[in-house]
Amino acid sequence: MIRRKQLTAATNRDRWLISYADFITLLLALFVVLFASSRPDKSRAREVANAVTAALHQHAPAHPETSPPLKTSLDDLEHRLTPEIQAGKVAVHLESRGLVISLREAAYFPSGGDEIARAEYDSLGQIADAIRGVPNAVALEGHTDSSAIHSRRFRSNWELSAARSIAVLMLFEGRFGIPADRFAVTGYAETKPVASNDSPEGRAQNRRVDIVILNG
Repeated sequence: MIRRKQLTAATNRDRWLISYADFITLLLALFVVLFASSRPDKSRAREVANAVTAALHQHAPAHPETSPPLKTSLDDLEHRLTPEIQAGKVAVHLESRGLVISLREAAYFPSGGDEIARAEYDSLGQIADAIRGVPNAVALEGHTDSSAIHSRRFRSNWELSAARSIAVLMLFEGRFGIPADRFAVTGYAETKPVASNDSPEGRAQNRRVDIVILNG
């Protein structure tokens, strides 16, 4: 037991060597490119630079591909939520991290509030069906625009954005029967805008709750 602990500690202690070796490799590649670029033979310099770039790409970590079930879920939601998408209430797209379903505040929440509009329960039911159809974890991410809020209920955009994420969680669990342990809740306030806050249209896009069916 003592020997095993010693080996584990030694392994953890030496992990920094991997990152250090990667750093040295990248630094060496940079110097090679700079040296080649300074040579009179420009065609040879391009060959060297291209070779170094290709070698680095071979060792670069690959981005995880989106799983086929999420692509199927995207197609299904785009069909089921066609009216909401066309009306600008919902946006659906794939990212490397998973399937992102954005609920626009104007359709789903009152200004400055976290109560979900009952008229939108049907569309949320469609989204719940998509979540039930895959085993993936789901992130609920609340976002606001940059306009400060300070009300009797919410002292900041952080509280408002988190409360809206929690409201979506409670609806998925209480009304649609999805276990709460499938979800993670986050409030980002105004820190992750998708559009400029300098216009009313941009601010409207930033006020949203993103439901992210995570990849993998």
